[in-house]
Amino acid sequence: MTLLADFKHKQILVLGAGITGMSCVRYLSAHGLSFAVNDSRINPFADNYSQKQFCEEFPTVSLHLGQWQSALIANADVILISPGIDSTIEEIAQHISDDCSLMGDVELFCQINNERGFDEQDKPVDILAITGSNGKSTVVSLLTYLAKSLGVNAQLGGNIGQPVLNILTDEKTGTNTCSSKGVPELLILELSSFQLETLTSMKAIATSVLNVSDDHLDRHQTMGNYIKIKQSIYQQGKLAITNRDDLATSTPIQSQPILSFGSDMPGDNQFGISIHDGKANLAFGQQSLIALDKLPLAGMHNALNYLTALAFGHSVGWSLTAMINNLVGFTGLAHRCQRVESKDNIIWINDSKATNVGATIAAINGLAQTLASQSSTVKADTKQRLILIAGGDGKGADFTPLIKPLTQHVSQVITLGKDGDKIGALVENSCKVVSLIEAVQVAKTIANTGDIVLLSPACASLDMFKNFSERGEQFITAITQLSEAS
Repeated sequence: MTLLADFKHKQILVLGAGITGMSCVRYLSAHGLSFAVNDSRINPFADNYSQKQFCEEFPTVSLHLGQWQSALIANADVILISPGIDSTIEEIAQHISDDCSLMGDVELFCQINNERGFDEQDKPVDILAITGSNGKSTVVSLLTYLAKSLGVNAQLGGNIGQPVLNILTDEKTGTNTCSSKGVPELLILELSSFQLETLTSMKAIATSVLNVSDDHLDRHQTMGNYIKIKQSIYQQGKLAITNRDDLATSTPIQSQPILSFGSDMPGDNQFGISIHDGKANLAFGQQSLIALDKLPLAGMHNALNYLTALAFGHSVGWSLTAMINNLVGFTGLAHRCQRVESKDNIIWINDSKATNVGATIAAINGLAQTLASQSSTVKADTKQRLILIAGGDGKGADFTPLIKPLTQHVSQVITLGKDGDKIGALVENSCKVVSLIEAVQVAKTIANTGDIVLLSPACASLDMFKNFSERGEQFITAITQLSEAS
């Protein structure tokens, strides 16, 4: 009996009615399954979608909003839980029966995808899967860009792009597309720690933990638990792609084949950085591939992102030469170390996506290396400086790892938000503001021509903004208005 055939005899509950939950709803409905939906929020829907629209689109689905329904949870044989919902909270955990199958949308997709291997007409979609505290969105987007440049039918999904079940469902018609030509040959997955908590059935060609830094400890409690969740991705892939610069990315499976990358000179058949004609280059073994100064994304953290994408491409047999030829066409993602255009000759960098300490450390260290290359834009007797704007909701993080990069590379720290004072207390050269607009105004009065002003908050944005995107857009708007006024 197939999984979906078995589901016809199960009590199914979808927990969460956001983007991921709605993808589950559409998939289950496309297969004529009976189920209920429960969300603790009164209005959980995205994109101005309403409860009335839901009831019109899914008249047979039982919808329950405003609180967790203990009876629904207790009676469920299968719970499809959205990654943003913590199944260990008392209102949920105490009601889940021992016989209940708790899974996320990615786990459901993988179980269905594995079944495709038993069908002579449909073969499983190949999977490349990436997790990590920082940089994963850049890597998977770069990898998807390379795939399309090389003519590979690939799609991006998971924690970025689209929920994976959308690949198997036509959202406009609500029909099953599992056997259609629309299914890609390669799925590139970005996976959060929340998604990994409910994932056990993935059979990927290659997996990677890019890096590990203090993040989401308000949910995972300890770094040890967080690392264990991240490393669980290796148990669900053939090849482990690890970061030599970060021991926490090592695979716990001793017999697993490994392909590694790092900022050092690589060994045979590994990826790293070499020095050729006085310049740092991406390298594979003894082969220098391309100079870092020819690539659009600056900083060593982005060099490692390039190397990771090359390693994944290499794992599926893509030509190194072809990948290198296409690297320069990828200009990065919004709100991730993105340069903001201005008329004031100050280098403004929007890194609003840096929602944890590790991301901010990577941005500071990476951009500090670019200061020397900007020397032609400033007077000979003027030392270029790095000014940091940081703060927000730290989610229980330990900010002390910021002390070293702040002391070594940052001339002024401007703080704001719920936990801004904690960051400001790490150094003497800090000042506090009440808004991001004020932060930009203060930074402009401090910065000289050629200085870098970096918004890299090391915190989540929800204490002051809807999300990191809104924070980044406000930063850009403030810079533009100040630049035009000057």
